[in-house]
Amino acid sequence: MAVLLKSLKLIQKDTVGNPSNYSYDGKKISPYDGDESGFSEVVDCSGWFGSAGWIDLRCGVGEPGHEYQETLESLDQTLQYAGFTQAVLLPNTSPVIQSKNEVSFIKDKARNFLTNLHVHAAVTKDTLGEDLTEILDIHHHGVTVFGDGNVPLSNSDRMMKVLQYLQKFDGVLFDQSYDPLLAIFGQMHEGYTSTSLGMKGIPSLAEEVAIQKNIEILKYTGGNIHFQTVSTRSGVSAIRKAKAEGLNVTADVSLYQLLFVDEDLGNYDSTLKVMPPFREEIDQEALLEGLKDGTIDAIVSNHQPRDYDAKHMEFDLAEFGMSGLQSFLPGMVSLEAKLGWPLLIEKITSGPARIIRAQEEKEMTSLTVFDPSEEWIFNKQSNKSLSANSPFFNKQLKGKVKLVINKDKIARLDD
Repeated sequence: MAVLLKSLKLIQKDTVGNPSNYSYDGKKISPYDGDESGFSEVVDCSGWFGSAGWIDLRCGVGEPGHEYQETLESLDQTLQYAGFTQAVLLPNTSPVIQSKNEVSFIKDKARNFLTNLHVHAAVTKDTLGEDLTEILDIHHHGVTVFGDGNVPLSNSDRMMKVLQYLQKFDGVLFDQSYDPLLAIFGQMHEGYTSTSLGMKGIPSLAEEVAIQKNIEILKYTGGNIHFQTVSTRSGVSAIRKAKAEGLNVTADVSLYQLLFVDEDLGNYDSTLKVMPPFREEIDQEALLEGLKDGTIDAIVSNHQPRDYDAKHMEFDLAEFGMSGLQSFLPGMVSLEAKLGWPLLIEKITSGPARIIRAQEEKEMTSLTVFDPSEEWIFNKQSNKSLSANSPFFNKQLKGKVKLVINKDKIARLDD
């Protein structure tokens, strides 16, 4: 396979390169100054941008157990159209991903996928926060990322023991930190808007208390914590302070937290019901600042596929979660003026790669190519996921992934 990519603007580190030609020989992407002869395919990339393949640290899937929401095959297809060449799967399936059997099942099915799927295995059985899973046995099957996914590890004793266990192989604990009792029965962010809508609120305190507690436990045990989907300004401040103190902490934020605030829920749109909930503008500003100064290491899709019946009902009965993959690039296009392409790309390439201990490659072996100006309709025809729980559904979006390369495979995404 020999492909020539003409006039591509490659984003690397803190720069956007001038339009240049690049070749792909089936193994790596390299600058190319020769003629077009000898190539099986020539792609005109004028006006397009490219970067190393994107990595999503938080991606939900239905299979096993809820295949009607998302199968592994449909997720692979959706990830391609979203521009991701790697993704970390949440363990919240049925059965939970909590033993070598589930790990082997996923790895076997994904063996020939274009995307690399990384397993995030549960640390407590059935994510109930009580008995620990066979962490070392699971690790022997290639897993280094552990946590209970959508369920916070709120039991302090289990948190302490897990951090100690993971140090045996330099594993990392992923945790969506919030106090479930402070958030109990909550539907959205607690504030003026929740009061005016008559909704039980989820206070910022629920996240802030949990993050601070887990940092204190980390000081005692050592180890590595990755805080997922941070949403509050105090949470960002606590993580910033922990990093300054030399603790092994990292963090990510859901892309949609940078696009919506609690006031956007005024019409009770259940597609905007997410966990953690959309906070206030002052929190959103803190998240943006945290990305700029390095406190927040990655941006995630937090793709949570849900079936039609789970979302199309009264707001307080609807499930939490948003389908977040194919709208990811259009979301970044909306943020480009505030953050710039080099920073945005860093948060979905080298930033997440460091967190999952991905080996740094001297040569570029994966590539995502996108057109930030192309407009398209996100609807039933263009949707590759089995779920459509997105506020962007049936709307015109700007920014389209054109091509992805990974694992000796190339996908042209022109439809």
